[in-house]
Amino acid sequence: MPPPRRPDPEPLEADDVTLITMGTALWAVALVVAFVLRDRLDDDGRGRWVWVAAAGVGLGLIGIRYVRRRRAAILRASGPLDGDGGPSGT
Repeated sequence: MPPPRRPDPEPLEADDVTLITMGTALWAVALVVAFVLRDRLDDDGRGRWVWVAAAGVGLGLIGIRYVRRRRAAILRASGPLDGDGGPSGT
């Protein structure tokens, strides 16, 4: 007989907007570096890296918009807010 299973841990809450924004900023840095080094990258056959970084920035911007809308919808669904901006009664 297998040992009893422990209960699942509660999911961790993270600030999705900050995480996605940080990731997008890193892609933007990669885009600048790739753009500065584009001639060298082309010579090495890696000219697409500029476009990969540009796609990362573009998708990151879409992600930021998505998680901001998601956060707003969650806050709306949680009911009225107290003075601190959080759900009332907590």
